[in-house]
Amino acid sequence: MKVGKILLKLTIFAFLTFIFLYIGINIYALITPKLNITSNGTYYLYDNKDDLVYLGSSTSSWAALEDIDDDLKKAVVSIEDKNFYTHHGFDFVRIIKAIYENMTNGEIVQGGSTITQQLVKNLYLDFGQTWKRKIEEAFLTIIVEIQYDKDEILEAYLNTINYGNGNYGISNAASYYFNKEANDLSLEEAIILAGIPKSPNKMNPVSNKEASLKRAHIVATSLLNNNYITKDDYDKIDLENVPIYGKYNEKNLQMLMYYQDAVYKELEGLGISKSILQTGGLKIYTNLDMDKQTALEKNILNNISDNDLQVASVIVDPDTGKVEALTGGIDYGSSQFNRATSSKRQVGSTMKPFLYYSALENNLTSASKFSSEFTTFNLNSKDTYSPNNFNNKYANKEITMAAAIAFSDNIYAVKTNLFLGVNNLVNTAKKVGIKEDLDPNVSLALGTGEINILDFATGYTTLASGGYKKDLYLIRKIEDPNGNVIYAKQNQKSLVLNPNYVYILNELLTATSNSNFRDYTTATASVIASKLSRKYAIKTGSTETDYWTVGYNKDDLMLVWIGYDDNREFANGYSIISKNIWADTMEEIQTGLSNNWYETPQNVVGVILDAVTGEYTNDTSRAYVYYFLKGSEPLKEKSQN
Repeated sequence: MKVGKILLKLTIFAFLTFIFLYIGINIYALITPKLNITSNGTYYLYDNKDDLVYLGSSTSSWAALEDIDDDLKKAVVSIEDKNFYTHHGFDFVRIIKAIYENMTNGEIVQGGSTITQQLVKNLYLDFGQTWKRKIEEAFLTIIVEIQYDKDEILEAYLNTINYGNGNYGISNAASYYFNKEANDLSLEEAIILAGIPKSPNKMNPVSNKEASLKRAHIVATSLLNNNYITKDDYDKIDLENVPIYGKYNEKNLQMLMYYQDAVYKELEGLGISKSILQTGGLKIYTNLDMDKQTALEKNILNNISDNDLQVASVIVDPDTGKVEALTGGIDYGSSQFNRATSSKRQVGSTMKPFLYYSALENNLTSASKFSSEFTTFNLNSKDTYSPNNFNNKYANKEITMAAAIAFSDNIYAVKTNLFLGVNNLVNTAKKVGIKEDLDPNVSLALGTGEINILDFATGYTTLASGGYKKDLYLIRKIEDPNGNVIYAKQNQKSLVLNPNYVYILNELLTATSNSNFRDYTTATASVIASKLSRKYAIKTGSTETDYWTVGYNKDDLMLVWIGYDDNREFANGYSIISKNIWADTMEEIQTGLSNNWYETPQNVVGVILDAVTGEYTNDTSRAYVYYFLKGSEPLKEKSQN
C-alpha cells in the first residue's frame, strides 16, 4: 500500500511537471519572435577560381505549397509521417513501434521522427546523438508546431530538405532530376523524389538508380496502404521507365562530395555551427582545383576494377599547404565514410623518409652503409625482433642509404632506427607536423603506426616544401550573405628542418624510380618509371592490408592509399594500382609545367657513385648522383683503396 501511494504521488508529480512545462513552452513560443523556417540557404561552395561547384540551395527558388504537385505532397506525408496532420510534433505511436522494431531486429531499421522533427534537425541542429541534442530537438519541435500551422511546416520542409547531388528544395530537385517545375510532376516522378530524402546521396536516381527505384517502390506501396491512391493507380505505376534528366558533369563527380565533407569538417574546427551554415547562406571559398579533382577521379576509376577496393587520396600545394583535390572513397553514393579525414591506416615503408631525414641530421650520409641480411635483433633479455624484406630478398652485403631507399630495405631501416634510438623517429614525426601519437618502438621504422592520410600529408608537405611546416587547409575565405569576410586563412609556416638535409633526402627519394638501382631486387617505383616525364621524389609502402604511393616535386604533392574496409589481404598484382593512380594523375596535372625541381643548396655537393655500393664508378649504367653536405662526401682516393 505504501509503495502504491509513492507511485501515485510520483505519477501526479510527473503529470503536473509535464503540464507546467508544456504551458511554459507555449507561453514562451507565443511571446518570442517566430523561428525562421523559411530559409533554404545552406551554403555556397566555390573552387579556387571562384566558380560555384556545390550548388546546395543556391539555385533553389521557394515554392509555395499550392505550387507543389499534390502527388508529391501525398507521397512525402505517406512515407515520412502519415499522421502529420493529426499529431502535435511527435508521433508517439510511431516512436513506440520504431523502438520495438529496432529492438527486435537488433539494429536501427525504422525511425520515429516526424516531418516537424526532421525540419528542426535539418535547420538548427547538428547530427549528434547526444541527450542535449535530443532535448533541443524536442523543445524546438514544440515551438515550431505552436508558431506555424501544418501547411507552413510542410512547405518549409519541402523547400529545405536535401535531395542529393547538391540539390536542396523541391524546385531545385524537380528541375535537376526531371527538368520540370515542382507542380508539373508525374505520379512516378513524385514517388521517386519522395524517396530520396531517406538517404539523399545513396537513393537518388543519378548516384544510384537501382537503390532509388527500390526506395520508390516502398513509397508507392505506402501510398496504396495509406489510401492515397487506388489499387488500379498502383498497378499502372511504371517507375523503371521514367527518364532521368539529371546527370553528372565536370562539377558533379562521384567523389567530389568527399571534398565537400572535408570542408564541412574544417568548418566545425573553425567554430562555424550547422545552424549558421544552413540558415546563413555563407559563401565558402575553397582551394579545390576542379582540373586536379577531375584528373584524380578519372585515374582512380581507370585503375580500379575491384568493386570492394577503396581509395583515399589527397593533392596538396607544397608551398602553401592548400588541399587542392581529395577523395575519401571510390563512390560517395555507395559509402559516405570519408577515409581521407576519418580513417587511420598503417603507412608501411612510406614512414621511412622521416627516419632517413633523422639519420642525415645525426651525421649519417646518403652513402652510409649497413648490411642487408636476415637478422634477428635482440631487443632486451627477453624480446627479439626478426623483420623480413619484401619477398625475403636480401643483399647479403653492405648497401648504402640510397640503395636502402630505392629497394625499401627493411633490415637497413630497422638497423638505422636502433642506431639512432627509437625515440628519434617519433620526435622527427612530431617535428614535421604529424599529430598522431606514435609508439617509439623498433617496428615504427617499417610503418606499423596507423596515421590518417591528411595528418600524414602534413608531414610530407614539410619535406616537399624544403623543411617548412604548415597547416593543410581547404578553406581560404568565408563571406556572409552580404559579402562581409568573416574568415580569411592566414598562411603561416615555420622552418623546422634543415634545408640541406631535406634536399639530400628529396634527391634520395628519386632513386625509387631509377633503373640503375638493380641488384638483389629492383627499385620499388621502377615499374612506373616509363610513365614519368619529370623528376619526382617517390616513396611506396605496403602492409598486408594497405598499399601506399607518395610522391612530389615543388609543384604538387600527392598521396594515394588503397585497401579494403574489412582489412582483408590483397590479391596478387594489386601493388601496381596505387602506383599507377599516382603516376597517371601526377603526369596529367603537371602537363604544361616545367620540370620544377629544387635548387641545390650552396652547402650541398653531388658526387657520381655506384648506385648500390656507393663506390666511385665509370659504369654509367650503375651510376647515381649522391648528395652530401660539403665536407662529408667520400674522397675518391679513399674510396678506391
